[in-house]
Amino acid sequence: MLRLEKRPTPSRAWAWGTPFLAVLLTMIAGGALFAMLGKDPVAVVRTIFWDPLLGEYAFYLRGQLLVKAGPLALIAVGLALGFRAGIWNIGAEGQYIMGAIFGASVGLAVYPTESRWIFPLMILAGGFGGWLWAMIPALLKTRFNTNEILVSLMLVYVAETILSKAATGFLRNPEGAGFPGSRNFSSYPAARNPELIAGTGMHWGVVAAFIVVIAAYVLLQRHLLGFQIRLAGQAPRAARFAGVRPNRLVIFCLGASGALAGLAGLFEVTGPAGQISIDFNQGYGFTAIIVAFLGRLNPVGILLAALLMALTYVGGEMAATNLGLPSAAIRVFQGMLLFFLLAVDVLSNYRVRIAAFVKEAR
Repeated sequence: MLRLEKRPTPSRAWAWGTPFLAVLLTMIAGGALFAMLGKDPVAVVRTIFWDPLLGEYAFYLRGQLLVKAGPLALIAVGLALGFRAGIWNIGAEGQYIMGAIFGASVGLAVYPTESRWIFPLMILAGGFGGWLWAMIPALLKTRFNTNEILVSLMLVYVAETILSKAATGFLRNPEGAGFPGSRNFSSYPAARNPELIAGTGMHWGVVAAFIVVIAAYVLLQRHLLGFQIRLAGQAPRAARFAGVRPNRLVIFCLGASGALAGLAGLFEVTGPAGQISIDFNQGYGFTAIIVAFLGRLNPVGILLAALLMALTYVGGEMAATNLGLPSAAIRVFQGMLLFFLLAVDVLSNYRVRIAAFVKEAR
């Protein structure tokens, strides 16, 4: 029979190896799921993981990988800062929505003014919107010791309600014949998030994601604040003796993750999405949780994990279009990644041993 034996120290090899094992197990389990749906599992997995990179339309699809990976990396890096400190922001989806609403409101308020300062002001407003929404669980946590998981998660549904009101009310396009949705930013050059290099998908959100990954890596590895974040997550009591102030850390981590999620929302609404709509949010805030853990809460790992998750988005859309695969099956496939990652992560701290089973004679 099998039993788990506690390792003296966590295995670094398994810590970095389990994400690859999780991806492999996800492919196997996903293949079984696709087979049960009557699809060729090999064809589906090839469409998801191979065709966007080296298939017939790979040149166009590789650009779409950057478009999808940008917001995931931005949000996941912010979440990882909190997760490393033991601060659990599960409401990045709401902060993503509020960043989009705040930023879009600034741009639409001055429509049709043409000025080079409009888009920078929208960026500031987007980051502020996400930060402000994250401050609600932060202040409740520091003042009343509430659970930031529940508060941040419940605020997602409040943000979705505000999004619906924005699309059908205070941000609705007055020239839209009564249809829900704001003006389209693609026809408003001063407030548009442009593609910087034609055909690559590279826009300012992707650039911001790369900058944030580098900055977060330097923060965690070279800065005193990064040391305090790591210490608070690994040894909370030792962190207090070292002079770490938990309340300030809560405010910083939740504020940073909220601001980055807000920026992701702003770059998305002024770029790929193009407008505030009822179904603007695509679940990036929740998917970023998978990306953060798949990347081992390491900024560089998160960037790679974001590209992998973007591959499942782009390849999944191809599979849905070309193979008739239900979109819900793609979301289940993505969820399997987190499930298997958490399942095999136990190998970092435990060894699997085979113990002999001896039946005692009566």
